[in-house]
Amino acid sequence: MSLFITSLNSGSNGNCYYVGNQNEAILVDAGISCREIEKRMKRLGLDMQNVKAIFVSHEHTDHIKGIPSLAKKFQLPVYITEPTLLHGRLMLEPSLVVNFIAHQPIAIGNLSITAFPKFHDASDPYSFIVDCNNIKVGIFTDIGAACKNVIHHFKQCHAAFLEANYDEDMLNNGNYPYFLKKRICGGSGHLSNKEAFDLFTKHRPPYMSHLLLSHLSHNNNCPKLVHELFTSNAQKVKVVVASRYQETEVYHINADHNTTATIKKKITATPQLSFAFA
Repeated sequence: MSLFITSLNSGSNGNCYYVGNQNEAILVDAGISCREIEKRMKRLGLDMQNVKAIFVSHEHTDHIKGIPSLAKKFQLPVYITEPTLLHGRLMLEPSLVVNFIAHQPIAIGNLSITAFPKFHDASDPYSFIVDCNNIKVGIFTDIGAACKNVIHHFKQCHAAFLEANYDEDMLNNGNYPYFLKKRICGGSGHLSNKEAFDLFTKHRPPYMSHLLLSHLSHNNNCPKLVHELFTSNAQKVKVVVASRYQETEVYHINADHNTTATIKKKITATPQLSFAFA
């Protein structure tokens, strides 16, 4: 059974990532509106009825602002920790709130989702691994540093959403105030292009087929620049820059390293406030 992935939006204006198989899917974060999520999924031929849950990485607004309306409309369980729920001030139906624990897999149909802690300036931040029949997709964004947890899981991924937030020269020479520059690059903020590239080149497994570069800064990065950096040593990995304005294509991930095709057909279902700078 394969996995299908897409970034519905990625950046400080909103983050939302889709991972699923033919029958069920999850969203990691929902930082854009319910209407935009529905619209973008429809354009991609994805069925909202396949989405079975939302997993929340942390409480910053660009990751949570669409969750209340989306969860209410589709009665989706929201997997979230108590500190994130508290600091995000999310108004959710109690019956839809499900707590998760680090390193303990959660089964959503044939999907297995595992959360693990990361470095970020939030109350209780997590990244996620989605596993289906030993095909693994990682969601590694809003990371201050590539800690041992990130490295351990990245080494196992067939595909990954990996933050490449800022170019160091652009940040240093830009007009952000000093405190904000320190916040971004200080180890609990975001991953630079160089840090992400080092992680990719040193720790990618030989079977990785897709890398979606995510959460690029509008002011301190350039999509062309970061794409050229990663493709210079991509080998057989398909490198995609996730947009802050629109969805990516849907990518089909399986255990065959040579598979790089995109999927455009409809995937049908079987019955069944905080701040952020970048």
